Amino acid sequence: MQKIANYIDHFTEQTGKYVSWISLILVALIGVDVVLRYAFSWSSSANQELEWHLFAALFLLGSAYALKHDKHVRVDVFYSRFSDTKKAWVNLIGTMIFLIPFCIVMIKTSIPFVIDAWYISESSPEPGGLPHRFIVKSTIPLGALLLLIQAIAQGLKALSTILNIEIK
Repeated sequence: MQKIANYIDHFTEQTGKYVSWISLILVALIGVDVVLRYAFSWSSSANQELEWHLFAALFLLGSAYALKHDKHVRVDVFYSRFSDTKKAWVNLIGTMIFLIPFCIVMIKTSIPFVIDAWYISESSPEPGGLPHRFIVKSTIPLGALLLLIQAIAQGLKALSTILNIEIK
């Protein structure tokens, strides 16, 4: 149980480091877009769509990393005052009842959507928009899979805390 959680954490950490480069590319692209728009009165549908696609990929592929580092959104009314064991129970129950089923539904429902996009070589309907929209759509099930894998690690860590097993 401990080794599996550690392997998953390491995998998520490495994936998160690679995905974080998308944010640098996104910031540079937005900077160039702003300069082109305001200094040269030039804008492009493709630039704007690329920004959306990069943001979507960053959000979807980085969600597992955010979960691993407990940087996800949490309604923290009582949680911060709980003992580690109570926090582990909340995390385990939330992971088992909400997160894992959500990831499974996302994967199952998005795969046909992505297959259709690949089959028709979906591209932007906008004039001057990006081709190959199916690539960014592929990040939906991939991001859900990464999140599911990290959810399993989070559940194992919560279970270890509840059972008083030390994770090294």
